[in-house]
Amino acid sequence: MKNTVNPNCAACVTSPCCRLKSGGQFSEFTVGKKLFLSLSDSLNSGKMSSVSYHISNLLEKMTSTDKDFRFMATNDLMLELQKDSIKLDEDSERRVVTMLLKLLEDKNGEVQNLAVKCLAPLVSKVKEPQVETMVDVLCSNMTSDKEQLRDISSMGLKTVIAELPLTSSGLTLTGSVCKKITSQLIGAMGKHDDVSVQLEALDILSDMLGRLSGALVSFHSSLLSSLLPQLTSPRMAVRKRSILALGHLVPCCSPALFSQLTEHLMKELAKGPPTSMTRTYIQCLATISRQGGHRVGEHLEKLIPMVVKFTGVEDDELREYCFQAFEAFIRRCPKEMSPHIATVTQLCLKYMTFDPNYNYDDNEEEDEDRMDIDDELEEESDDEYSDDDDMSWKVRRSSIKCLEALISTRLDLLLSFYSSICPALLARFKEREENVRADVFTAFSTLLRQTRVASSRHSLIVSGSDPGVRREEEPAVALLKKQVPATVKALHRQLKEKSIKFRQGCFCLLTELAHTVPGALEEHIPALIPGIVFSLTDKSTLSTMRIDALSFFNVLLLSHPPQAFQPHMQVLLPPVIACIEDTFYKITSEALLVIQHLVKVMRPQGQAGGFDPKPFVKEVFSVTMKRLKATDIDQEVKERAISCMGHIVCHLGDHLRAEVQAVLAIFLERLKNEITRLTAVRTITLIAASPLKIDMSPILPEALSVLGSFLRKNQRALKLGTLACLTALVTHHAASIKPAALEPVLSELPTLVDESDMHVSQVSITLLTGMAKAYPSTLAKISSSVLPGVFRLIHSPLLQGSTLEAILEYLQALVLSKTSNLSYSQLLKSLMEPFHRSQSSADGSIVHRQSYHSVAHCVAALSSASPKETPGTVAGFIQQVKNPGSPEAARVLALLCLGEVGRKGSLGGSKEVQGVILEAFSSTSEEVKTAASCALGSMAVGCLSDYLPFLLKEISAQPRRQYLLLHSLKEVISVCPASSLSPHVESVWALLFQNCECQEEGTRNLVAECLGKLTLVNPAALLPRLKQQLKTGDFLKTLQDEDINVRRIALVMFNSAAHNKPSLIRGLLGRVLPHLYKETQIRKDLIREVEMGPFKHTVDDGLDVRKAAFECMYSLLDSCLEGLDILQFLDHVEEGLKDHYDIRMLTFLMLARLVSLCPAAVLQRLDRLVEPLKATVTTKVKAGSVKQEFEKQEELRRSAMRAVAALLAVPEVERSPSMAEFANQIKTSTDMASIYQSIKGGEGGGIGATESMDMS
Repeated sequence: MKNTVNPNCAACVTSPCCRLKSGGQFSEFTVGKKLFLSLSDSLNSGKMSSVSYHISNLLEKMTSTDKDFRFMATNDLMLELQKDSIKLDEDSERRVVTMLLKLLEDKNGEVQNLAVKCLAPLVSKVKEPQVETMVDVLCSNMTSDKEQLRDISSMGLKTVIAELPLTSSGLTLTGSVCKKITSQLIGAMGKHDDVSVQLEALDILSDMLGRLSGALVSFHSSLLSSLLPQLTSPRMAVRKRSILALGHLVPCCSPALFSQLTEHLMKELAKGPPTSMTRTYIQCLATISRQGGHRVGEHLEKLIPMVVKFTGVEDDELREYCFQAFEAFIRRCPKEMSPHIATVTQLCLKYMTFDPNYNYDDNEEEDEDRMDIDDELEEESDDEYSDDDDMSWKVRRSSIKCLEALISTRLDLLLSFYSSICPALLARFKEREENVRADVFTAFSTLLRQTRVASSRHSLIVSGSDPGVRREEEPAVALLKKQVPATVKALHRQLKEKSIKFRQGCFCLLTELAHTVPGALEEHIPALIPGIVFSLTDKSTLSTMRIDALSFFNVLLLSHPPQAFQPHMQVLLPPVIACIEDTFYKITSEALLVIQHLVKVMRPQGQAGGFDPKPFVKEVFSVTMKRLKATDIDQEVKERAISCMGHIVCHLGDHLRAEVQAVLAIFLERLKNEITRLTAVRTITLIAASPLKIDMSPILPEALSVLGSFLRKNQRALKLGTLACLTALVTHHAASIKPAALEPVLSELPTLVDESDMHVSQVSITLLTGMAKAYPSTLAKISSSVLPGVFRLIHSPLLQGSTLEAILEYLQALVLSKTSNLSYSQLLKSLMEPFHRSQSSADGSIVHRQSYHSVAHCVAALSSASPKETPGTVAGFIQQVKNPGSPEAARVLALLCLGEVGRKGSLGGSKEVQGVILEAFSSTSEEVKTAASCALGSMAVGCLSDYLPFLLKEISAQPRRQYLLLHSLKEVISVCPASSLSPHVESVWALLFQNCECQEEGTRNLVAECLGKLTLVNPAALLPRLKQQLKTGDFLKTLQDEDINVRRIALVMFNSAAHNKPSLIRGLLGRVLPHLYKETQIRKDLIREVEMGPFKHTVDDGLDVRKAAFECMYSLLDSCLEGLDILQFLDHVEEGLKDHYDIRMLTFLMLARLVSLCPAAVLQRLDRLVEPLKATVTTKVKAGSVKQEFEKQEELRRSAMRAVAALLAVPEVERSPSMAEFANQIKTSTDMASIYQSIKGGEGGGIGATESMDMS
């Protein structure tokens, strides 16, 4: 009889292993077994409350002669130990440990495995002596003669090591246990002759060093002494595991120990050992270089010649390891490898073609028919020639990987790569080995990505240049374009190969090429189309292959002009349409996207073409309509079908006629569906703006009602999309919309005009402007609800840019509509009202400075829309300024309004206005004087011939007003076009040089700004004249000037060039950087003490020049990174981390930026960088300090923690013992952990969350 699982039995219910073992049923149980089940049931039902008694019972059952009893009892014990609440007394701990160690020798394998699993939760439940007992027994079992016991004990030790705590509270236990394990394993490796014992010991050591190397620092030397002899073992497995263990040892070992290891390897290699031993030593070198990073750099001068020599040995595996070593050196020590790059490159180029058993020459001459060889012939040739023993492919692969490392780390050598590496990679596209060819494609793709990086930097540099100047092409892109024909020639045949991996590689590479040089493949599209069609139609092609082909086709369509595809439409369309019918949703989705772009190709908007799309319209429409109607399809397909059909209607709607209304009805349904509404909104927007003027009147009333309801939704993307859709409808289909249909929309708009979301406000106001122009009758209804919000926005300090422009257009539309309650005077009164009250209004709101300028712009816009009203308005403003009883706010606003009206040219050369401005310059209020200065500059912009001579005359005649008048002149020079300023350049130039030696520094700075801006009016003529005024005749020599203020200004100039015109300074970095770095150093001779009453205050006169130098360094990171020696750069960043508050804030930003740009270099300096970071984060302000000191220190700590967060995002960082210790310190400190978490959570953390410096 067989007993089924007892649902009331804890062992049955909670032991899935037990049930699994017996297939859901237990074998015949004896009376004793039934008694055990009964006891277990009673224990788990709560009849025995004592944990100790419970454990005792389980331990008793573990001594049973029945393996099922032992298994179930061990399983129950494991479940108990996994509970957080369980606490064992000392006796129970000892008994549990003893029993589990005994069960490791159990005859039943399943019981042994369960006993090992119990060790994991037990480590955290028992005290240190018991853990040591476990380790002692497990280590002694490791040297047992029984293989099974050795294996299970090895698993047990790995389990214990994995569970040892890393927190500061558990480090004592971890350290003592690790030392015990290490000492015993070292002994086992040295004494035991059994290779399997050595392998297990090495395996455990690797695990332990990988996780807990920091706790074994005292054992590092003895570990190294034990591991080095294992490198000479006759067994390859022992040598390989020894290398792995050494790899885990080097990240945390001392520099002296690392040097000892490296010198040992070099010494052994110098002896000329047998090839098998040479392989081991070279492989070890590659491993320690990968793991130890920069530390191998100091030995490279001796290492490189050795490794180069061994590449000449006729052994493929040795050559492979040599190239792996080169790759590690290049990635970890880019600077130290610089002198050897040419040698390594030549070796890589030589051995990437190393294929002694295969002749490619005949293969190159064959035509495309070669790819269609019959399968039987291929099988015959396979039988005749077998290259199973040919290892040369490993040499080729490792050399290509080495080249890929070189390309990815040396952006500065990109141009030389196009002459040396690029042709060689193209030649290897014919590689016969699949894996090697994949690596060739990867290396070439890396070259393309690096070219894209260089191109994006180049575009940033030239973006600041004058629009009229022809922009030069990035040199690397120009070289790549020359290689495009050869690339396509090498790839297009492979697009028809049977190997899917080859074809996928080709498509990925071509996609990268299209992204890097858009349009470069235009003339080669006829050669690529057969390959695309083949991958889409081949029945043996996998789904992923079709998706890759469609994705590439999509990229091709986006990056090339429509005319390139129109002649091939007959060939291209059928396979894509067939893909839309595919059962796999991903293929359908990608195919719909391709059709969407092909529709644009058939009839591109804004281009007059001779291509007739009519033959293809019906087929494209019917297949898309089928997907559009379907409701039981994937969400992605639904959205793509809606979008695709929208483009069909938008571009080809005149060919569809009656079908359009059926499509619009479906769109209306999709608009009502919550899942598809956003896509439907965007599609309706597209159709509404179509130049084909699609008739949308049947759906408009209902659609407007639905769209109005969307404006209440919280989904921002939907709200913005809806506003854009409504604007398109009002703009293009006003005749089809009755004003009453807009009621649902009008009622929702007032709440959207709010400063909490400026973009939504802008789009809402643009819609209101469209309505004002199309439906003037609706204005009276909305004025009372919308205008208060618009005026609040105008008076907001946040208003600027495109939102302000939208408001100006809206106000002009209101005035031009001539609606009774929206007249010019009423709008003007509403704008001015807050400024005629006291500075702080009754409701407590303050009029912000920005709102003065916003209102002035609005007044000027109203005046330009109502020219007849302008003279009266100007007269009113003049009276306002003259009236001494007017509030200051009203006078400031009146001056700014006069300026903006004058900018529009509506004042003429009024003598009265000039007198008012001059009078305002004498005001006691600084705000009024500044407003007068702005107003005069704006008026001069509007009427240059009247106001500029007056302005220049006043600058000469009024020395006390020069500063204000120069502000006006700066506005004129900044805004006026060069053609208008040209007749006045000489007079302005002469005046500025007359005032360049003014005593006031502020005035001198203004003169400098004016001179700089004036020089841009005619750089060819004025720049040499400006240069002549320098005593040195050379801008760069000012960096060495004796006057510290001259050096500071020179650095400011250099920083501006680095930020705005990097191309000007790239070639000068070699001369500039020594002077720049010199200015970052603290000079004690510039530090002085100033007595302030009873206190002494330290003043650092060199602080400003140091700040200017560090700001330059920050700018160079973005614009001239490839021209910097990063390690030298980091030396000065390191000094800045210990400097003044302002400079530390800068260097924390720089460090976080460096982590994202060149992590390898930062890792080389990590140990030196950690200390100043730790010092900042752990420093606390003295008790009794003022509030500002606390705030300053807190901001400093947060800034330092951002840099720490960026560092911790780099995976290799945790290998540094000092960084690992600091990270642990952060975790265990409540204060530091809260700062770290707020940065990681609230601000994004890591590399992306680094703050950018304000470079204005």
